Amino acid sequence: MKSDNELIHWTDRLSIGIKVIDDQHRGLVDLVNEMFNHATGNYAQERDYFSRIIHETVKYVKDHFSAEEKMLLAMKYPGYGEHKKAHETFVHAILENAQAYEAGKRFTLSTFTRFLKDWILSHIALMDKQYAEYLKKTVPDTKTWQSP
Repeated sequence: MKSDNELIHWTDRLSIGIKVIDDQHRGLVDLVNEMFNHATGNYAQERDYFSRIIHETVKYVKDHFSAEEKMLLAMKYPGYGEHKKAHETFVHAILENAQAYEAGKRFTLSTFTRFLKDWILSHIALMDKQYAEYLKKTVPDTKTWQSP
């Protein structure tokens, strides 16, 4: 059951069955929930918080995507190019939000966290589940698989 202080509640439905990736996805969910809890409606507080958390967010996302992409390459996943492009598009969107914030444009943390939530949930449900199915056929014991 989702609590009031969580925008996203981790459930088995989000698991792709690859421990290292699931652990990273849980970290992303935790990061989004942390941001959600800082969406107070106080514009100055939200801007201050965002200026501190955005660099951590970009680093976490890039590190996760790098690990995932290395795994996909190592397993010769046929959808690698499309998957990498989706990652690049997402990072670009995050950076655009950061640049708009730095340029002084109106920013609301709740809108940003909902964007992150929607992207993460749809990406895991569609693209990540697709490669997980491929990997399960290629390497049946994916629960113990470690990224290169």
